Amino acid sequence: MSELKDQLLRKQADVENFRKRILREREDAIRFANSNLLLDLVETIDNFERAIKSSEESKDFETFYTGIDMIEKQLTSMLESKYGLKRFECVGEEFNPELHEAIAAEESAEVATQTVIDDLLKGYMLHDRVLRHAKVRVAMPVSEKQSEEPEEEKTEE
Repeated sequence: MSELKDQLLRKQADVENFRKRILREREDAIRFANSNLLLDLVETIDNFERAIKSSEESKDFETFYTGIDMIEKQLTSMLESKYGLKRFECVGEEFNPELHEAIAAEESAEVATQTVIDDLLKGYMLHDRVLRHAKVRVAMPVSEKQSEEPEEEKTEE
């Protein structure tokens, strides 16, 4: 009987140790989950530092601008290809509340539906889910009441 009790206690201790190890591994996985992303971002930071150092020496704005533009393209390309982060374009498209957040609106006779006319802050998708809505300015079609009012005013005069 004593032997069975010892075996039971050892098994319970094994299960408890296994549970603790799994929890520790899970915590480590969470803490270091972004290490690949961060390593890629460190490379981008290195490129920014090189661009800044180069601009201090040459004071050539055109070259500095070109370098910064290249770094931005490299960063967005890396984030899209490796991590599924994609920036989406909005200007000229119909307003979609699932993708866009209207910051400002103005009436326009040039549009038939609510149309994005300015992209104030880009929107991003992570794979097939909106990560950040685009903050946009929207052109609204002129309402019928307002388009009729000038005609009524003309007839009253």
